[in-house]
Amino acid sequence: MAVIRGLTIERLTTAILFLLLFAMAVRVPLDTDTWWHIRTGELIAETGRVPKVDTFSHTRAGQEWIDHSWGAQVVIYGVYRLFGGSGAVGDSGNIGLALYTAALATVGMALVYRMCDGNAYLRAFVVVLGATAAAVFWSPRPQMFSFFFGALTLYVLHLYKREGIDRLWVIPPLMVLWANLHGGFAIGFIFLFGTLLGESLAALLAPEDPWSVGWAGVRRLALVTAVAIPAVALNPYGLRMLAVPFQTLGIGALQDFIQEWASPDFHEPQVWPFAALLIGLLGAAGLSIRRIDWSDLVLTSGTALMALMSGRNIAVFALVATPVLSRHVNDWLNERGWRIRPLRRVSRTQSAINWLLLALVLFGAITKAAVALNAETMREAQREAFPVELAAHLRDAPPRGNLFNSYNWGGYLLFAAPNVPVYVDGRTDLYDDEFLRRYLSISLGRDGWDESLDEQGIAAIAIEGQSILAQLLRERPEQWRESPFDDGRSALFERVRSADAS
Repeated sequence: MAVIRGLTIERLTTAILFLLLFAMAVRVPLDTDTWWHIRTGELIAETGRVPKVDTFSHTRAGQEWIDHSWGAQVVIYGVYRLFGGSGAVGDSGNIGLALYTAALATVGMALVYRMCDGNAYLRAFVVVLGATAAAVFWSPRPQMFSFFFGALTLYVLHLYKREGIDRLWVIPPLMVLWANLHGGFAIGFIFLFGTLLGESLAALLAPEDPWSVGWAGVRRLALVTAVAIPAVALNPYGLRMLAVPFQTLGIGALQDFIQEWASPDFHEPQVWPFAALLIGLLGAAGLSIRRIDWSDLVLTSGTALMALMSGRNIAVFALVATPVLSRHVNDWLNERGWRIRPLRRVSRTQSAINWLLLALVLFGAITKAAVALNAETMREAQREAFPVELAAHLRDAPPRGNLFNSYNWGGYLLFAAPNVPVYVDGRTDLYDDEFLRRYLSISLGRDGWDESLDEQGIAAIAIEGQSILAQLLRERPEQWRESPFDDGRSALFERVRSADAS
């Protein structure tokens, strides 16, 4: 009876919040990069070795490849296989991929919730806003581990700074694990260095700040950070792993041509929650009686700049900004005496209503997830997103020579047609800036595109049917013959050989 009567409105709000977050994060796997991660995880499981050279493409075959996501790839492949993944479109393995994404997203936001101030209603409001901003980049990829570990790093720093609980010793082993799961470990160092700078400024300019850790705390943070840096080297690639984030940032083609790396387009509705979070943070910090502390200022301004430069960093900003927003909104409400005191116990009638509401929300969340993960729904969505028929055609009838393929499809093709080496895929750290710009020059039909295809011995081209390159190839039937294969969205061209022409 005590448990039943203990479901207060605040507890009901928290339970509903996380049910809705989990349901929101369950989605059909539609990211093409998911599939090359699964294929790599399969390779590692089969060989028992982490790859050191590329074996998936013909353009980089045999060249050194630092697979900074190898650990996460094994996990993703394991989850996919555990749920019955067989390589078929919309198979049950996709359920495992969706649950993997939802679990890491929900646990990450739970840590954000713990860092927020205010009652359950305020926390729920800001967490929903932060989750909606971050959710646009939730997908079954290794980056979900970076989302979770980023939240965990911030939580450890939060405990140290705001609750006087020292768990900083967790950070070096956390970095070891993170560096073997995803190259996003750089996010952890951004949080560490941002906090170090913020606390140093606070110790220097605002030593009376009750939330400042002081110079002793700064020294402790610096020591932990200094230990965490070499800890990253405990991976199959050693110290070279430290250079991966800088090498990736040095690929200018990413920012110039790939959507998730470009600045966010605020005309797109999926970016509006980020705009709302940013504007809300500025407004709340300006109206609050509490002056924003130096660490919050450094971290929010730094990650806001990152997000404005590259949309993929919106999730990083959301992790940082959501607790800061809650702190200043809570202070603003308290200043005006707008407080809602939580009920410790509720009446039997109110408790029954609360349990009924929880059951209804649980039913709705399960229904939403079931609809999203319905086999037919997944098959239709993936056939719209991926060149399923094209991959099957290539698998059954491999081209007689090198393939040129769309960047957007490379990850899926090397998974669904593993016997055909791809030209390019989502491993941008393997394909350098010069290579990616040459690929873009060909795909956009710029001067010399045909000579470049000749020089590379391209015998077949798999691209979007309405692309510029497809139109150019159709204008040269004496050189390129379009395959009768047609799925309504993709096109396959094969080079006309002299024997064929005669």
